[in-house]
Amino acid sequence: MSGLHIVCLSGSLEKLQFAAMTASVGAACGRPVTVFLSMNALAHFLKTPSAKAPPEGPFGVAMSSKNVPAFEKLFEQAVDLGDAGIYACSMAMDVLGVHDSDLAPHLKGAMGLTKFLSDAEEGQVMIF
Repeated sequence: MSGLHIVCLSGSLEKLQFAAMTASVGAACGRPVTVFLSMNALAHFLKTPSAKAPPEGPFGVAMSSKNVPAFEKLFEQAVDLGDAGIYACSMAMDVLGVHDSDLAPHLKGAMGLTKFLSDAEEGQVMIF
């Protein structure tokens, strides 16, 4: 499927923020967007996140004192604004012991890497 396919692996604030900005702008511009959450990123997309996303450096620290929309809100806006779907990596869910009922409400559920890569074959892939 053509469109924008975003892989979030990192749990750092800056990478999650930029992935969320990319997803929301892409969706607002009418592009189909698929977000695949795995490894360290997944823990930040649970109904009860285990911790806040830590900043990687000074920019992440500076964002906290500015009026920057939270990455969680930007991902929700991507879903609300357009054709965006956010999915949790099924393998990461197994490793972390996460169930569908634990996922934040704006996530569409679990997806395997094989399905994600198959869907992304004709589109643009970005990894954060």
